[in-house]
Amino acid sequence: MTTPAIARQDDGTVQITFTIPWAKIASVREETIKELAVNVEVPGFRKGKAPLDKAEAKLDKQYVLEHTLSHILPKLFSDFIRDEKLRPAIYPKFELLEAKEGEDWQVRAKTAELPDFKLDDYAGVIKKVAKKSEKLTLEQKENMAIATLIGHFKFPIPKLLIEEEVNSRLSSLLERIEKLGLSLESYLASVKKTAEELRVEYGAAAERAIRIDIVLARIAEKEKVTVAEDEVSAFIGAANASGQEVTNDQKSTISSFLIKRKVLEKLTALL
Repeated sequence: MTTPAIARQDDGTVQITFTIPWAKIASVREETIKELAVNVEVPGFRKGKAPLDKAEAKLDKQYVLEHTLSHILPKLFSDFIRDEKLRPAIYPKFELLEAKEGEDWQVRAKTAELPDFKLDDYAGVIKKVAKKSEKLTLEQKENMAIATLIGHFKFPIPKLLIEEEVNSRLSSLLERIEKLGLSLESYLASVKKTAEELRVEYGAAAERAIRIDIVLARIAEKEKVTVAEDEVSAFIGAANASGQEVTNDQKSTISSFLIKRKVLEKLTALL
């Protein structure tokens, strides 16, 4: 297999172009068709028992293509980031560039690495604004600590991360307004904003949120801040009123959140 080509952008965005040999594509596609053919019904044959070519004719070509790539790309990407020691912040977006029958295929993976920056005297930075916080509430002090860190630590945030966060926020907004029986157009009219203005506003908020998350995570790593399993369980018990099962990924997200909360509490105590 041809060595993947990697291109990095200044903001941390990474593009990797893979060339996949046709022999590999053909082999995996055949196995994919066999896998999908089990559920295909062809007149004159029992379900899943039709000749492979007849079963394939009943399958959607795009569906077969996507399933074929789903058997190839995750391992291809995983092996590459292991060998190159990359630390992607998000799962990549894949784009099929070339997919001609009988020829090697090209696929581009687009992801982003977390920015690297110097973690200097963050405690001293917080203490410098302590006099301005004497009459503030705890919540106001937290906001001041966050604003101070964001203003001090300047580094590029990958556009891909911002776009992911913006899309997530917009999706949540759409769910909320639909539950209220509103349309996006009526909501935008009520807040006197265009869709583009809303996206720009969400982009600024997303960049701010990502920046403080990155900074707090780096401080937690340096200070070796951790949370115990019982702390995570207590949080889940208090927040999960419905008693739904919590996945390991969700537990990991909660653990990360609690660690950052601990860091923020430590920094706010300096004010």
